[in-house]
Amino acid sequence: MMQSEIAIFAGGCFWGIEYYMDQIPGVINVESGYIGGTKEKPNYEEVCTEDTGHAEAVRVEFDPTKVSYEQLARAFFEIHDPTQLNRQGPDVGDQYRSEIFYLSSRQKEIAKKLIDQLKEKGYEITTQLTPASHFWKAEDYHQDYYERKGTLPSCHRYVKRFE
Repeated sequence: MMQSEIAIFAGGCFWGIEYYMDQIPGVINVESGYIGGTKEKPNYEEVCTEDTGHAEAVRVEFDPTKVSYEQLARAFFEIHDPTQLNRQGPDVGDQYRSEIFYLSSRQKEIAKKLIDQLKEKGYEITTQLTPASHFWKAEDYHQDYYERKGTLPSCHRYVKRFE
């Protein structure tokens, strides 16, 4: 039986990150939610006040025999702008920060390696690396937002940064 793995990424509005992660072969499920803050069971309105410390993030379940954590982390750096501090396009606030919440030392090492590669290319990376804490699933109306709406993300776009 296949053993899935989890990755957690925050890179601006979770709708766009969720949309692009969901397109990657080997990704089983993507959930939008909140992580990195102090409030138990935060809701969207509370997170938007910037008082909870949470980031909008996605929890990606994937099949490591079909896609590696490194491939997902590379995609993360190419579907959001990791040089913007506490924002992503028009969305401003610490809940829109760029952050990877790692679940193992291996994930941390891979993420750090990719950040170092981008810095060598001249990017001023703001992405933080943080041990994962509790991930709170966002309200149902935030799940599969662009799929349900039938449109494409407006705050995220794919930009090759590694080649």
